[in-house]
Amino acid sequence: MKKKLLALLVSAAMICSFAGCGSSSDGAADSASVASGNDASENDGTPTDTAPAETTPTETDGDTYTIGICQLVQHDALDAATQGFKDALIEELGEDKVRFDEQNAQGDSNTCSTIVNSFVSGDVDLILANATPALQAASAGTNEIPILGTSVTEYGVALDLDNFNGTVGGNISGTSDLAPLDGQADMLQEIFPDAKTVGLLYCSAEANSQYQVDTVKGFLEEKGYECKYYAFSDSNDLSAVTTTATGEVDVIYVPTDNTVANNTEIVYNICMPAGIPVIAGEEGICKGCAVATLSISYYDLGVATGKMAAKVLTGKANISEMPIEYAPNFTKKYNPAICDELGITIPDGYEAVETE
Repeated sequence: MKKKLLALLVSAAMICSFAGCGSSSDGAADSASVASGNDASENDGTPTDTAPAETTPTETDGDTYTIGICQLVQHDALDAATQGFKDALIEELGEDKVRFDEQNAQGDSNTCSTIVNSFVSGDVDLILANATPALQAASAGTNEIPILGTSVTEYGVALDLDNFNGTVGGNISGTSDLAPLDGQADMLQEIFPDAKTVGLLYCSAEANSQYQVDTVKGFLEEKGYECKYYAFSDSNDLSAVTTTATGEVDVIYVPTDNTVANNTEIVYNICMPAGIPVIAGEEGICKGCAVATLSISYYDLGVATGKMAAKVLTGKANISEMPIEYAPNFTKKYNPAICDELGITIPDGYEAVETE
C-alpha cells in the first residue's frame, strides 16, 4: 500500500513539473521570438501582454528580408520588371538586407500555385507576383504575407473585384503595365489608315488579355475598323489561330499577352510571309514580331514595385492602403527590320526598338 501511495505521489509531482514547462507565458515568448526573427535564447521568458506581431515587418537595423519572386514565364518584359524590382529593393535596403528566392513557372499557372505554396511554407516576408496568373496564385495562396504584383494590366479583372477603385486592400497591391488602349488604337490608325479589318489575337486563358482586346475593340470600331477575335487557349494552338487570322484581316493587334510574348517567333514566321503587319501592346512583342507599339519601360515598372516593397517591409506603408501604381511614361516605338521587310513607312515621332 505504501509503495502504491509513494508511486502516486511521484507521478503527481512529475505531471506538475511537465505542466510548468509548457506554460502559456513561455510558449508566447517562444512564438514572439520566432515571429520577430530573433533567437529564442535572447528572450528572458518574462510574461507579456504584447499583441501578436502584425504581418508587415517593422523597421529594425538588423532585419534581413526574404522575398519570394514568382514569375510566370521568361521573356524580355517580365525579366526586366523582375530585375528592376530587385535593383530598387537592394538600393533601398542594402544588398545584405535582402535575399531573393526567384522561381519561374515556365508559363504554367499551376506551377505558379506550387511556387507560391513553397513561399508560404518558407514564411517569406513578401511575395512579388510577376504577371496575372502569378498574382492570382499568390492571392489564393495567402491572405497574410504581403503580395505585390507587377506586369499586371487590370487588378480588378485579374482578382475578380467588384467596383474596383484603384486599391485592392487586404495584403495586395502593386503596379500595372496598362498602356493607354485608346492611344494604341490611334497608333494603329496612324500607321494603317486604309486598313479595313483588324484581328485581335490573344490567349483566352489570360484574363487581362481578354480585357485589353475587349477595350481596344471599342476604340477601333469608333474609328471605322471591323474587328475580329482570334483567341487561342495556349501555345499549342497559337500557330493554327494565327494562320487563320492572316487569311482574313489586314492588320493584327496583340495586347500585352504573355503567351504571345514567349512565342513571338511563331507569329513572325506566319505573319511575315503572309504580309500581315502586327501592332503590339508592349516592346518585347514588338521586337519579336510586330511593326510598332505604344509601350512602357518594364524595368522602370519593376523599380516602382521595388520601392513599394521597401516601404511595406520597413513598416513605412500599410499595403492594404497602397493604391495600384501606373507607368508615368509611354513611348511610340517601331521595329525597323520588320517595317523594311513589309515596306511600311513609319510616321515621325517613333523610336526604334533595340534588337540584338
